Amino acid sequence: MTAVRADELGRFGVWTFEFEGMPAARLRDTAQELEGLGWKAVWIPELLGRDAFTHAGFLLASTTALRVVNGIAQIWAREARWAKGASGLLADAYPGRHIMGLGFGGEPRPGVKPLAAMAGYLDALDAPGDANPAPAVPVRRLLAAYGPGMLRLAGERAAGAHTYHVTWEHTERAREILGPDAFLGVEHAVLFETDPAAARAAAREHLRTYLATPYNIAKFRRLGYGDDDLSGGGSDRFVDDLVFWGGPEDIAAKLHGHIERGADHVGVQVLGTPPGQSPLPRWRQLAGLLL
Repeated sequence: MTAVRADELGRFGVWTFEFEGMPAARLRDTAQELEGLGWKAVWIPELLGRDAFTHAGFLLASTTALRVVNGIAQIWAREARWAKGASGLLADAYPGRHIMGLGFGGEPRPGVKPLAAMAGYLDALDAPGDANPAPAVPVRRLLAAYGPGMLRLAGERAAGAHTYHVTWEHTERAREILGPDAFLGVEHAVLFETDPAAARAAAREHLRTYLATPYNIAKFRRLGYGDDDLSGGGSDRFVDDLVFWGGPEDIAAKLHGHIERGADHVGVQVLGTPPGQSPLPRWRQLAGLLL
């Protein structure tokens, strides 16, 4: 599997849900400004209805050198042959600029084991007999991974792993499992708020959805949080670990903690943008501190 290098994405990138709600013209302008600010990479989820590969293609077409990472393209949203064809076209059209991040995501499927489902999907992606022309620069892929099994699979059958809502300690453990060579990209949410009560209230609102799904609760328990941490909207310890809040310099210092513990790259998710507004002012501030 072709490697993903930390230097091509930079140590820090933009991870955002905001793009899914933007009209095309605004999305194009925003992507171009991010590139002009010096951001090398943006990470986009697939949650609110925009197809992962169409979305990535539009961002790639709107910019000249920006790397676009699917964080994630859901394997249960399309058969492997369609993901293979779409990612191959993007690799051919924009050499070295697209990274296919894969995860199971979406609605739970009773009786389906995520690790087995992902391994089967990778088998289908790697099966011979593809009618699409092979791009000169190969497709690169990452796997959304948290537990040891998926992390090992990411190191063996992808360029590395993408983690979401994890702690410094998880980053350290993930690096140990992946080994020194695989890529490790970590998402982390941040909130520009210095008042503890206001910051924790906003962080709890963001985390509320994740505390309502069995999969995420199981993940948080693996991170070491108990019943007291996961009830009542989350303990202060839980909230402070999962959402870095404070002034810009404090936030930047905390984000560097993931790099110090083995991450190659941190995708920064800015929270707290009022409806109808853009996180661009915060992305500008972070560019000055992180890039």
